[in-house]
Amino acid sequence: MGSQVTYGDLSLWHETSAPLDLRPPVPGSVDVDVAIVGGGLTGLWTSYYLTLRDPSLRIAVVEKDLVGFGASGRNGGWMSALFPTSLRRLSRRKGCSRDVALRLGAAMRASIAEVENVITSESIECDFHRGGTLVFARSRSQFERARAEVAEAHAWGQTEDDLRLLDAAETEKHACAAGVLGATYTPHCARVHPGKLVRGLADVVERRGVTIYEQTAATRVAPGRVTTEHGPLRASYVVAATEGYSPTLPGAPNRVIPVYSLIVATEPLPAWVYDEIGLEDAPTFSDFRNLIIYGQRTADDRLVFGGRGAPYHFGSAVKPGFDRVERVFVQLRHTLAQLFPATADAAFTHAWGGPLGIARDWMASVGLDPVTRIGWAGGYVGDGLTTTNLAGRTLADLVTGTASDLTTLPWVDHHSRRWEPEPLRWLGVNAGLRAMTVADLEESVTHRPSLVARAMAPLLGGQ
Repeated sequence: MGSQVTYGDLSLWHETSAPLDLRPPVPGSVDVDVAIVGGGLTGLWTSYYLTLRDPSLRIAVVEKDLVGFGASGRNGGWMSALFPTSLRRLSRRKGCSRDVALRLGAAMRASIAEVENVITSESIECDFHRGGTLVFARSRSQFERARAEVAEAHAWGQTEDDLRLLDAAETEKHACAAGVLGATYTPHCARVHPGKLVRGLADVVERRGVTIYEQTAATRVAPGRVTTEHGPLRASYVVAATEGYSPTLPGAPNRVIPVYSLIVATEPLPAWVYDEIGLEDAPTFSDFRNLIIYGQRTADDRLVFGGRGAPYHFGSAVKPGFDRVERVFVQLRHTLAQLFPATADAAFTHAWGGPLGIARDWMASVGLDPVTRIGWAGGYVGDGLTTTNLAGRTLADLVTGTASDLTTLPWVDHHSRRWEPEPLRWLGVNAGLRAMTVADLEESVTHRPSLVARAMAPLLGGQ
């Protein structure tokens, strides 16, 4: 682990996911049918569905630290249908029609139900609750973006039951945020405790015969082989499920860079606070500012609130020290108090962060090279809690040669172009992050949609 941080200190989710006892490392040379690098949700979902497709498979998961160490155990807990690339942008890709793009949107929505079914059937206690998502509009320009998003969704076949525009009075029935002019609401999201989910899923796959090796750093991926510091794994198939940590693994398919997202959490808040702010049905929440924020009311009545703003580090560096940026934590606490003034005097008990993977075209992907038999998934741009499940089912079908609708979805075998070399990458990514802060300031002054945001949209996954 380095420094003096214990695993329980990584996040609220780790601290409240018991036990955190470590599994032993790889004992030496190991032969398996499928070797999975990465003990997060992508790797665990892949192993779970492989056991369903073919119970005879010998499957091993290797994890440098402990399961759920990375983004799977540190995220904001949104089990949503969000995909980082819009259906409109998907449909413009070569060979991807409107109908094909719509199938991916439907698959994402169905994946929430799939996760809920597994949680129920496997008795995973992870505070799963379908409260939907509210995205507040707190200025005229934000409300115009809200209106445009709903119109776009309806033009692409969604209905009022999928996404609807709320006025201020309708919004207040769900939550009372300051200065709200309206909001969008979708039922296609559940609040979840990601630490309990990932550790519960790890226990399930072990009961199904999967071997998990923790404390085992993979040092190289190659066809038929994963080299680790404790010995090699020889395998017919190798799956790299390392998301934001992919740049640190030689030989792994890698088109993503690690960008940090940071989160703070309050103490459990008293009933009078929720009497003022609402959130009775625990919807996840955000607003239509340009710099992303996200929050949830936890099962024990905390508010967990996160957002972007931390810098990208030169050379795609990933270090424990990057998980904590006090400047960003201060801003997050301030933003939450602006959103819900009743929280202004609340104590904050936790603050953490971690890297997520972003591809150059902001397109998540999953695939299996038929020649090398190396599979991959990632580039979720922070929307991975549900997408990992879809990735795991897809990889299980690809590895076992199972014909399915999943293997023909438009993100399968997609290869994003490479990011620019340094220092252009460092300059461009950090300029983009700062531009979103400038765009929000611009809108607060002009009361119009930001010209800066419009200029940066093509570089940041926009239309």
